[in-house]
Amino acid sequence: MRYLTFALGKGRLAKQTLELFEKIGITCEEMKDKDSRKLIFTNEELKLRFFLAKGPDVPTYVEYGAADIGVVGKDTILEEGRKVHEVLDLGYGKCKMCVCGYKDAAPLLQHHELIRVATKYPNIAKDYFYNTKHQTVEIIKLNGSIELAPIVGLSEVIVDIVETGSTLRENGLEVLEEVCPLSARMIVNPVSMRMESARIKDLLTRLREQINK
Repeated sequence: MRYLTFALGKGRLAKQTLELFEKIGITCEEMKDKDSRKLIFTNEELKLRFFLAKGPDVPTYVEYGAADIGVVGKDTILEEGRKVHEVLDLGYGKCKMCVCGYKDAAPLLQHHELIRVATKYPNIAKDYFYNTKHQTVEIIKLNGSIELAPIVGLSEVIVDIVETGSTLRENGLEVLEEVCPLSARMIVNPVSMRMESARIKDLLTRLREQINK
C-alpha cells in the first residue's frame, strides 16, 4: 500500500486539523515533538505521511501531486486558483472576506466609482469587483498591514479577512460589504481522487461524521 500524503497549512490550522484527525483515530506522534527538525512525519501503521507548508503553497503541492490531500483556508484556495477538488468544509478557522474602509467610502461602492483597492488577495478582489459588482477598480497588492492603506490615503477601501473586526474598529474602519464566508477546507489531487478513491472516501466519511456530531 502506498502512502497517502497530507500537506497541512502551518500554525493554528495544522493544530486543529491534527486534533480532528485524532478523534477519528489518525495520529502522528512525531509531529508532537516541538524540537523535531524533521520535514516529513510518518504514521507507518496507517501508511500516512504529513508535512507542514505555508498556506499559499498547499494547493500547489496538491495540484502537482506532491501531496494527495491538503488542508488550507478557503481564501487560499480562491486566491491560488489551482486545479484541485475541494471536498470538505472542516468547519473551523471561520471568518469572512470583506470590503472594508471608512464609513464615507460606502457611497463609492454603491455608485460604482473608480477607486483603489488595497489587498493581499488581488485575485479574490478582482473577481469580486469585476464579476460580482461589475465595478472597475485599481487593485494594489500589499503584503503587510492592509488596514494602513485607507488611513494613509493609499486606497479608498481594502479587501481583507475579518475575524472579530477589532483591528478595524480600533482604526476607525468598518466592514462595508461581505465578499464570502471562509473556513478551513480539505482539497484533493484529482488523480489521487481516482487512484485512491476508496481510502479517501473512507477518510471523508469518518471526518464528516465527526464534524456533524
